[in-house]
Amino acid sequence: MKNAFYFFIKNLLYCYNFIYFRKINIYGRKNIPKEGGILYSPNHQGAFLDPLLIGTLTPKKITSLTRSDVFGGPLQWFLDALNMLPVYRIRNGYSNLKKNDAIFDQCYRILGNAGNLLMFSEGGHHNEYFLQNLSKGSSRLAYQAQLSNPDEAIYLMPVGINYGHHQQPRCTLHLVFGKPILVKEAIDPQKSEAENINILRENLQTKMKDCLWLPENDDHYQSKKSLIHKKSTQLGFHALKAELKKEVPDLSSKKKASKTVLLFVALLSVFNFVPLWFSKKVISRFKDIVFYSSLKYVLGLLIFPIWWGIIGLVLYIFIGFHFAIAFLGIAVFSIFLRNKLLLD
Repeated sequence: MKNAFYFFIKNLLYCYNFIYFRKINIYGRKNIPKEGGILYSPNHQGAFLDPLLIGTLTPKKITSLTRSDVFGGPLQWFLDALNMLPVYRIRNGYSNLKKNDAIFDQCYRILGNAGNLLMFSEGGHHNEYFLQNLSKGSSRLAYQAQLSNPDEAIYLMPVGINYGHHQQPRCTLHLVFGKPILVKEAIDPQKSEAENINILRENLQTKMKDCLWLPENDDHYQSKKSLIHKKSTQLGFHALKAELKKEVPDLSSKKKASKTVLLFVALLSVFNFVPLWFSKKVISRFKDIVFYSSLKYVLGLLIFPIWWGIIGLVLYIFIGFHFAIAFLGIAVFSIFLRNKLLLD
């Protein structure tokens, strides 16, 4: 039952991805090893949207390591069905850290049996394009998994998630799979565990930066960040990355929307006033802006179809089929046009 639920959600969200994003460009798919255990290590700029994208846009079933405070309660069955494992931190209580031993043993078995894991290597999620300094967590996990399975091929897989906009739907997504690190070839048996973990971490950090448009938080970061928008992200990943590396990129900054455009956006919102209002209320309860894109992703999948279904059914019953179809067409078209104008 749980396995069927996992693949139902995986395929549903796979299709929905191409509605939420204007375009999805995937690079380096051939870099994903066809055999062996894989520990995916993406950057973390989109809260729970990031693992959903990796889980739906990669070929095999993935087990995700997630902070422990989301586990328990009525959602536990769904978390188990979605192949999520808890990771305990000091803030969860020092005594709970011992529970990680059993979790990590399970991870070693998964990787040793040619399974796939997902673990974020940055210290936490954030709202910027650059890569934060990596923690040692994923490198340590890959190293110890290799020690537990010395004859198996285990890979650290660098991934870059590049959003055309961090909050707005219908942006372009560039998903980049870098060159995998074969752990048993990267480590040196003559070196200590700490030295080998640092070798893996530094190697992973370098390869992850290769997968990002703007990986460094340098003096030019803010000015170059403004060059990432709907028009510039129509370029291929490597072309845009090359432009952003230039001292003076041949790119224009995003223009602010005029008052006329904003007025038109407000008029377009009329047909979807209720789901837009409800979404705004839900999102306003979250102080962390990184959650905004994830919430819009989920609410777009659930709330808007419910609204369209209810209003369409009411119009069909009291006015007629043609009015219901006309409303649905206008409501769907207006929300897509609204999002397009907000990105332009």
